[in-house]
Amino acid sequence: MVKLRSTEDLKAFREKCKQELEKSKLRILVCAGTGCVASGSLEIYEEFKRLLTEKGLNVDCVLDEEDNCNNNKSFKVAKSGCHGFCAQGPLVRIEPEDILYTHVKLDDVEEIINETIVGGRIVERLIYENPTTGEKFAKEHEIPFYKKQQRRVLANCGVIDPESLEEYVANGGYEGLESALAKTPQEVIDDIISAGLRGRGGGGFPTGRKLQFGKNAKGDKKYVICNGDEGDPGAFMDRSVMEGDPHRVIEGMAISAYAIGADEGYIYVRAEYPMAIKRLRIAIQEAIDAGIIGDSVLGSDFSFHVHIKEGAGAFVCGEETALIASIEGKRGMPNPKPPYPTDSGLWGCPTVINNVETLANIPIILSKGPEYFRGVGVGNSPGTKTFALTGQVANTGLIEVPMGTTLREIVFDIGGGILSGNKYKAVQIGGPSGGCLTEDHLDINLDFDSLQSVGAMIGSGGLVVMDEKTCIVEVARFFMSFTQFESCGKCVLCREGTKRMLEILEDIVGGKGTPEHLELLEELGATISDGSLCGLGKTAPNPVLTTLKYFKDEYLRHVENKVCDAKVCSALKVYTIDPELCKGCTRCKRVCPVGAISGKVKEAHTIDVLTCIKCGACVETCAFNAIKEA
Repeated sequence: MVKLRSTEDLKAFREKCKQELEKSKLRILVCAGTGCVASGSLEIYEEFKRLLTEKGLNVDCVLDEEDNCNNNKSFKVAKSGCHGFCAQGPLVRIEPEDILYTHVKLDDVEEIINETIVGGRIVERLIYENPTTGEKFAKEHEIPFYKKQQRRVLANCGVIDPESLEEYVANGGYEGLESALAKTPQEVIDDIISAGLRGRGGGGFPTGRKLQFGKNAKGDKKYVICNGDEGDPGAFMDRSVMEGDPHRVIEGMAISAYAIGADEGYIYVRAEYPMAIKRLRIAIQEAIDAGIIGDSVLGSDFSFHVHIKEGAGAFVCGEETALIASIEGKRGMPNPKPPYPTDSGLWGCPTVINNVETLANIPIILSKGPEYFRGVGVGNSPGTKTFALTGQVANTGLIEVPMGTTLREIVFDIGGGILSGNKYKAVQIGGPSGGCLTEDHLDINLDFDSLQSVGAMIGSGGLVVMDEKTCIVEVARFFMSFTQFESCGKCVLCREGTKRMLEILEDIVGGKGTPEHLELLEELGATISDGSLCGLGKTAPNPVLTTLKYFKDEYLRHVENKVCDAKVCSALKVYTIDPELCKGCTRCKRVCPVGAISGKVKEAHTIDVLTCIKCGACVETCAFNAIKEA
């Protein structure tokens, strides 16, 4: 590994890396994000290398001055980070043609080599097909899922080998740090303030102001922390950035440290992200070996050392003070503020904490300028935002769009609409801390201020799409179950209040709810939000309060009519026997465990709905499909 002793060395190294990368006539990028790896992409990667070598096609060979590679061609097979199109994995992209193959299996590798690599033809059966229109797309940038995105933070994910410093640098990596070292710390902060970057972890606090507080704080020792403790159900934005572009996270931390006068940083990442941890460790060592971090960064007076702290998976450790306590070896519980971490944080020293996506935006601002960053987005929410798009939508995955993009564009243009032609019902945004957006909100701008006006929040960026077959009350129960389980127990209101809210919701889906329960839920929710210490408790009631606000009729049907329209709540199911179809065979009567079915042989039977326990045994045993759920 080359040792870089100045920014001039870095520039020269970048040019060399670009030249080496350009020597590869063709690149085969196999997605090695967590989702694709789980589907067998690493075996596909190894098979590409094996078969190309077997065929004498110079795997990982680059042209030298004598041009001595076979047929003047060289082929590089590389593992990449997450491409984002998770529902279509395993994914393989062929560059420079920009061909994207989906649902690739081990047996497809030889056909891809023979048809595309050697023959220059597209394997039609492996390209993406729009599930609603049937239209096919061979080029990645033409696929609707990608076409409406603007990938800035995710620009390298799926494009570079995340375990290669050379590829990161060749694609503009560490240009932001290079630019920062040519400025004063205050000039760096001024650039970030001018860009208008706001924290992407959910709160939306201005990042430049936080850095200013850290710089102004008194203390000889200061820290920066990367919050990679991504605990929201259905969220995987930060994980994908750490796995697919780890050097960008390190660069953002280094620029932040330079700005506030810190010489040490921690990346706090949950142990459930082993691939992210592995690639971060590789990237840190590469950066140390190259002189990009460590003592005398790029020959300057600035030194910066990075450590990784593995978290145990407590959701509450996403809160700043609980995270700090965890790094210090204490139980992860929040502390009252003030003092804020920028004044007294890790081991009592001034500490600036930002999440992965926030830090990944900082190199963009320093390398391309505040004006470039503000070139997309809206008003007080400039830039882009990554979202994890999941649920009942055709195209699930990781996306990045300008702030202010409407929910309709995300669900129906990028997401491809609702699965199986069902009707859109709602989106839960921001995970357990967020809120519910209905059909009336489809044209709302997804930015900090617009969402706050309707009682929701971006949160970390989880988007769970629900269709008409989703029970809103059960969704609220699920999220309350999660937050109640994850409560650290420090605050009585959070510990006991969320438990009581969960009990009420369980009564409602269990057929024991009353109208008074709905009033109690609203009262409890407001009290918990007002009296809890940290963000977990303050936002825990959000899914319940917003669904109560926008789907009150559905709650009332549960408690007054004992009916779940989505037919999800088993306790509220009502089974009836169609007398036209019933043959009187008595099979259902014999399997009913509580004797709820009556009738004579060869005569239509009936079900006593008050006795029925909704076990479904009668439905399974009926050979004539006579038993229906009302």
